[in-house]
Amino acid sequence: MSLPVLLLVIAGALALTSIVRIITGADGITNVSQMSTALELAVPIGLAGLGGLWAERSGVVNIGLEGMMILGTWFGAWAGYQWGPWTGVLIGIIGGALGGLLHAIITVTFNVNHIVSGVAINILALGVTRYLSPMAFVGHEGGSAKQSPPVDSLGQFTVPGLSDWLTTLNSKGWFFISDLAGLLGGLVTDVSWLTLIAIALIPGTWWVLWRTSFGLRLRSCGENPIASESLGVNVYKYKYIAVIISGGLAGLGGVFLSLVANPFYLEGQTAGRGYIGLAAMIFGNWMPGGLALGAGLFGYTDSLNLRGGSENVHALLLLGAILLAIGAIWLAVKKKYVSAVITLVVGVLVFLWYATTNEVPSQIVSATPYVITLLVLSLSAQRLRMPKADGLPYRKGQGK
Repeated sequence: MSLPVLLLVIAGALALTSIVRIITGADGITNVSQMSTALELAVPIGLAGLGGLWAERSGVVNIGLEGMMILGTWFGAWAGYQWGPWTGVLIGIIGGALGGLLHAIITVTFNVNHIVSGVAINILALGVTRYLSPMAFVGHEGGSAKQSPPVDSLGQFTVPGLSDWLTTLNSKGWFFISDLAGLLGGLVTDVSWLTLIAIALIPGTWWVLWRTSFGLRLRSCGENPIASESLGVNVYKYKYIAVIISGGLAGLGGVFLSLVANPFYLEGQTAGRGYIGLAAMIFGNWMPGGLALGAGLFGYTDSLNLRGGSENVHALLLLGAILLAIGAIWLAVKKKYVSAVITLVVGVLVFLWYATTNEVPSQIVSATPYVITLLVLSLSAQRLRMPKADGLPYRKGQGK
């Protein structure tokens, strides 16, 4: 999508959400606190997805993002409580990058199946951190076999004046304007400095990969490595660089979990976010902007667990029914009548669920981010285009 079309889509989605908020009275779905929490939860998912983007644009599938995030959480907290949080950030990135380096050695040098290597790294990272935790944390104040001692905060910032004004505007309950104020207010209220860095990495990645000769060579390795080699590109080098950066970004996502989301390492705290990050990357069609939207969507649904979950998810059932009805009309215009009827029937069922209940079970609230992940991927699968050589084996000189 072009930027104007993308902004129009976001405005349309926000307007529909505003209508649902007014009808249901669920003001929590667009308030400043909800949006601030959604941003915090979206950052580690976005960083993991950004890591996957770097690797797959070079032709290496990185299922090991979860393991690299685990390494980032552990090394970030381990260094953070001893030498300070910013040192923890650096060491956490290095920890994730080491996971990326291992993945590159296995897949690029030894040409092992990328999926097998990624799964092995996920298992290895879990085993290594579980083995090291008792030795590193037990005996220190606040530490245990599964948890690190607390780490000092990286610090937060709030834009004075603007944050209060947007919060006041959000509380008015006006159509669209209050909802837009809630969205913008979440971007300027209690924001971690690491969040600011993560947001800057999105346009930074786009500029490097699509506006520099380095990025062109790297992407060519993911599209046609044989042709790239014939033009003098060192394909192995670029794949190594991309996968190591991929691990570092996933490690940074892990650092965010253990230094910002929680001020300590806790075993299992990644909770599958590496896989959701991979899903966000696919949803975004291997592009940074689409990836950011996907991470925001999954972060928002995840935030429903923390703030008024049952009421808010129940209100979103109405939003889902409206979106399905719009989708059915669109499919009918495209003369895809069978798909239109099926979509309409599903929309009616969702609306009946909303109309005949007052809340949804807590289990549904907890599962919402993962259900949304599956639905988004299934609905967007037909328009996706991965790099042509993504995951394919490559040997130097094989084109001769």
